[in-house]
Amino acid sequence: MRTIMLAALPVGFVFGLAACGSDPAPAPQAEEAPVQMQAGEWELVRKTTGYNTPTVTPAQYQEALKQVATQKLCIAVDAQGVPAADALAGQEGTACTFKDKLVRKGRLIATLACTAGAGTSEIVIEGNYGADTLTLGTTMTKTEGGKPVLRTTHDLTGRRLGDCPKPG
Repeated sequence: MRTIMLAALPVGFVFGLAACGSDPAPAPQAEEAPVQMQAGEWELVRKTTGYNTPTVTPAQYQEALKQVATQKLCIAVDAQGVPAADALAGQEGTACTFKDKLVRKGRLIATLACTAGAGTSEIVIEGNYGADTLTLGTTMTKTEGGKPVLRTTHDLTGRRLGDCPKPG
């Protein structure tokens, strides 16, 4: 009798689990609206957090870490609500284009390819943005003649001030 009861126990357990799976499936959740950065006049603050050249001295490195640049500019955004590449590059490159770009729920991970003086710069960007704020980290590598000559890192923060001023 005892062995029959023990043998019946797993069967009852399986039927009990099957009953748990009979609940209706949860209703699909509404998809979140994408986060869109707004075009307009923005104030960007770029704080240097790293500076490296083949010949950098400790004093030059410490001096570079004191650099904080504030810039007001009108920023255009694309259909995904991502700012123009040149606005993100700041003084570290011109004629920038996105080599790659991943945008999801206010998160941006991208690589920019830019012209930088006699060479080129590649800027890797990662961080978060909203309609009227952004917080990004950037790493720039400048190359001349196929050799890296400068690497910098920055914390980039920004806030939207409003619409761009009308010319004239």
